[in-house]
Amino acid sequence: MKLLEERIQRDGTVKEGNILKVDSFLNHQMDVELFDLMGKEFRRLFADAPVNKILTIEASGIGIACVAALSFHVPVVFAKKTQTLNIDGQVFSSKVDSFTHKKTYDIIVSKKFLTPEDHILIIDDFLANGCAVLGLIDLIRAAGATLEGVGIAVEKGFQSGGQRLREMGIRLESLAIAESMDASTGKVTFREQPRQS
Repeated sequence: MKLLEERIQRDGTVKEGNILKVDSFLNHQMDVELFDLMGKEFRRLFADAPVNKILTIEASGIGIACVAALSFHVPVVFAKKTQTLNIDGQVFSSKVDSFTHKKTYDIIVSKKFLTPEDHILIIDDFLANGCAVLGLIDLIRAAGATLEGVGIAVEKGFQSGGQRLREMGIRLESLAIAESMDASTGKVTFREQPRQS
């Protein structure tokens, strides 16, 4: 998605350790008009999939998932990273290693919100090593639900997550794929992707 790539070039910052800081428009302060265009693009990319629910993970993916859900006319479920008093009953859980936070989380979703009848689209802001997405896939499989695909705003193509998911046969659509990032120049190079009408 050219618009997203241009916004990353203009307003993103590359930090040491393969960190792409996009907090002015994507995952702290959120440009909802950009999210709306991203949601419509996800809807176009997954137009043939019978999605009836979007699944994401706390916290940065929630905004994008919610706006995308408007284009799909479906609810959003987000996996929580902490057990809270307002989650009652049984839960599905999985462990996730966070690239950004350098920590392992137990993620949970109430069993009443993931069922065998669900056709799930995972949406998240970043894909690096794929741990968050794999954790969400664990939850979907535990529920007996169907994974229709994974939609990612920004994929770090030089890290293993995207390749890993594609090798597993998972349908993955990333709106921008960073091929390389240089902290000294702040430059991000994007992978050319096939453009559809």
